[in-house]
Amino acid sequence: MSKGIDKEAAIRSHYAELNKFGQSGEYEKAIKAANKILTLNPDEFQAAHCKVVSLIQISKFNEAIQFIDRAKLNQLVFERAYIQYRLNQPEKALKTIDNSDVKPLPDNLKELRAQVLYRLEMFDECFEAYKNIIKNSSDDYEDERATNLSAVAANLATDGSTKDFSNLREDTYELAYNSACALAGRGKFSEAEKKLRASEKMCRETLEDDGSTEEDILDESAIIRVQLAYCLQMQGKSKEASVIYADALKLKSDDVALIAVCSNNTVAINKDQNVFDSKKKIRAALSEACEHKLTSRQNKTIAINNCLLTLYTNQADQCQQFVNKLVQTYPDIEFEGLLIRASQYAKDKKYKEAVELLEKYNKAHPENDLAAKFAITQLLLLNGNKKGAIDVLQSLGEAKYRPGVVSAIVSLLLGNKAAASQVLKDAVEWYKKSKINSGDLTDMWRQAATFHLRGGEAETAASSLEELRKSNPQDMKILAQLVIAYAQFNPNKAQEASKKLPALDTLTNATEIDNLEATNWMMSTKAVKKTAAKVEQSPGTPGSELGKQKKKRQRKRKGKLPKEYNIDVQPDPERWLPKYERTGFRRKRDKRSKDVIKGSQGMATGAADQYDMSKAQNLSKVSPAPPSSAEPTPGPRQHQRKNHQKKKKGRF
Repeated sequence: MSKGIDKEAAIRSHYAELNKFGQSGEYEKAIKAANKILTLNPDEFQAAHCKVVSLIQISKFNEAIQFIDRAKLNQLVFERAYIQYRLNQPEKALKTIDNSDVKPLPDNLKELRAQVLYRLEMFDECFEAYKNIIKNSSDDYEDERATNLSAVAANLATDGSTKDFSNLREDTYELAYNSACALAGRGKFSEAEKKLRASEKMCRETLEDDGSTEEDILDESAIIRVQLAYCLQMQGKSKEASVIYADALKLKSDDVALIAVCSNNTVAINKDQNVFDSKKKIRAALSEACEHKLTSRQNKTIAINNCLLTLYTNQADQCQQFVNKLVQTYPDIEFEGLLIRASQYAKDKKYKEAVELLEKYNKAHPENDLAAKFAITQLLLLNGNKKGAIDVLQSLGEAKYRPGVVSAIVSLLLGNKAAASQVLKDAVEWYKKSKINSGDLTDMWRQAATFHLRGGEAETAASSLEELRKSNPQDMKILAQLVIAYAQFNPNKAQEASKKLPALDTLTNATEIDNLEATNWMMSTKAVKKTAAKVEQSPGTPGSELGKQKKKRQRKRKGKLPKEYNIDVQPDPERWLPKYERTGFRRKRDKRSKDVIKGSQGMATGAADQYDMSKAQNLSKVSPAPPSSAEPTPGPRQHQRKNHQKKKKGRF
């Protein structure tokens, strides 16, 4: 037999082993069998492919990609892209798929590409990719694809997308959960809460039908409960949310993303309380294992909370370090990091440094002018510099005419009515010239008019009321105020405006007037009733007997007698007296007081007679009387123990 035949027979034998180990899931042995084949013939592509798949199955991704590169297996596009995806290299994976020579892409590469797009948070493109896959496929994985599509929709809703996702399915607990996440992303937390409770119920019913244990059910539904806790937290129900987070952490789930979210949200609830617990939880949320399992938005939020925690715990140096790292990692939230640094300076009473920091940023980033200047205003007010705060608000350009800013300036100028009045006048004039719809400015017009009326500036008040009346022509209260304002400087206008007020007879009728006149407004309702009762009862009052009804006499209930009561025997007349006050009471003699020495402990027997007040020679001595007007110092009130027995003296 030739060597060639022996070699082919050995390869066939090893292939049989490789097939056997691959089917049984013994991937380590399968790799050894593949190596034997490749040793005999390095060009055996099938053996090389099986080796790569086996390495992937046992999560040896680095070894697998090195083997692909070494063996130049360029045709294994799916395997290479999948390995890169699992090594948290989604950019490389997308490049591998898009640059491949395989056109059009097979179904497995299409699905992998959609998953890579999801990891890269390219949700718009990912959404279209899944829609295309679902449209052009029909197999047993329809539910999984629909679930992935709804997960993409939930992330789009959180990012502020205006797409309509109402046509997505909700017939499984995963789909219902994703639909609830989309609602929560759009701020509809109460609706999301209802859907999450329905999803949890569906999850339990589905798993119970499959024969799952209670432990498996709790583990599977943990993510639903955590999302429910988030919705409760955003609705202000922090206590209920804390309980759910604590229960989820007790399960010790293998899902590191779930643990990170629970830990971070608990830290957010704690704020400046339970800082030691918060420190432990923020470390869990910041672990490297969580980094690639969370979205960039979630990682960003956790990093911000870490900075805030160091701020709450007065770790100034560490706070500055974390903020610098935060800004380097996420340049888009530079302003948030700057606010944390400024807050740390403010806590250290370094208001000047904090203001300079924000002013420097404001010059470089004028697009955040409003937010930066509001922060500067707050710092100046904390430092007691009211004038500086007013100057900053008045330097906001047209933004200073916003109702909230106008209200803040007027509040700060309450000590200077003339200046406050001028601010309101300028705001009114600006809105008139700019011709902005005053439908949303009702409160500002009303407050301006009230302020000017109280300050005696009727013409300015009338101007504000006229603007207010344009948006509320049916409000009679505004018209009445306008008449009062006109009456102070233009009687003709007041007369003309008053004609538009409703007639008096349309507002009240004769019965209402009589009732008002009959009511005693100077007394409370109870006082009126008492007075009326006295008038009725007083004798000699004319008409007091008219309409007087006979008072019903209440029947007295017959008292109960004791069971052993004897009518012939007269009851003891002293039965209601305490025993010590009755005639036959005799106090028991205390035998122990027979030879008691009266005096302080250790006193001689002879000296005891001196202090025994029962002795005749001491009766004539007068004891000092206590002060008559002094009161005892009040002490803590104690519960009086009743019927307590004296303890027996122990033997020494």
